[in-house]
Amino acid sequence: MGGKSQVIALILVLLVGGLGIHRFYLGYTWQGIVQLLTFGGCGIWAIIDLIRIITGDLKPKDGEYETTL
Repeated sequence: MGGKSQVIALILVLLVGGLGIHRFYLGYTWQGIVQLLTFGGCGIWAIIDLIRIITGDLKPKDGEYETTL
């Protein structure tokens, strides 16, 4: 278990969402690299991820969040 926090993921997407740092945190390395290289699809990808993190749809690769909103 990675023990990932939904709050930390939310903070990361809010602060550096365009760089995909939240994807690395959640264990999605390749998606993080692509998002980093494309600057989050000019921010669109980060907005979608923000919504998905808030709704609980974007979860850590290894399962569930240890800490939720």
